[in-house]
Amino acid sequence: QVQLVESGGGLVQAGGSLRLSCAASGSISSINAMGWYRQAPGKQRELVATIIVGGRTNYADSVKGRFTISRAKNTVNLQMNGLKPEDTAVYYCTVVQGMVYWGQGTQVTVSS
Repeated sequence: QVQLVESGGGLVQAGGSLRLSCAASGSISSINAMGWYRQAPGKQRELVATIIVGGRTNYADSVKGRFTISRAKNTVNLQMNGLKPEDTAVYYCTVVQGMVYWGQGTQVTVSS
């Protein structure tokens, strides 16, 4: 089993920045990918960004140029700049290691 602990969510004004972190622990052997998803009220969960072995990254079009995903060993970070009210959501960390593991989610609220 892999456990994920997220941190860094909160309330910020439009145009501001937040940094989310997610630390993976437990039975870690070979992580294939790490990433972030988000779910806004009344909407489906959507991909925000992923980073795979080798460092290749992928971003949702809506966050390109504003968000940056990075990985340091078993921690994945999401630097969010230029935040907009439409970025308000619960953000979930994910890890792929044979199966997909999900964090508990952290709330990000962007006020206009």
